[in-house]
Amino acid sequence: MNHIRTLAALCALALAAPVLAAGPKGNVAAGQEKSKTCASCHGPTGNESLDPSYPKLAGQYPEYLAKALHDYRSGERGNAIMAGMAAALTDEDIDDLSAFYAAQAGDLQDLSDVKQR
Repeated sequence: MNHIRTLAALCALALAAPVLAAGPKGNVAAGQEKSKTCASCHGPTGNESLDPSYPKLAGQYPEYLAKALHDYRSGERGNAIMAGMAAALTDEDIDDLSAFYAAQAGDLQDLSDVKQR
């Protein structure tokens, strides 16, 4: 019985290894260079949005950021400003930007002091 559990655990780990090792596809340093245009609205690290309606990008999952940029570029996600910004981005640009913003410290809310209702 223990052999079956061990074998099942090893199989699960073997299947998960490529996902765990994948990480962001882009180049963080290249993304930082490419983010200069984004900084005018999202701030230099993506955590200092100048307007509360602009999302903070720092610390987001790279897959989420990449999907959002692809969707803005394709028109699937509607936003006139971001559609224009994303239109000129290549797939490599999107991967690099996503890696850069994912690597930044996010402004996540500390929920440790939230009272249970």
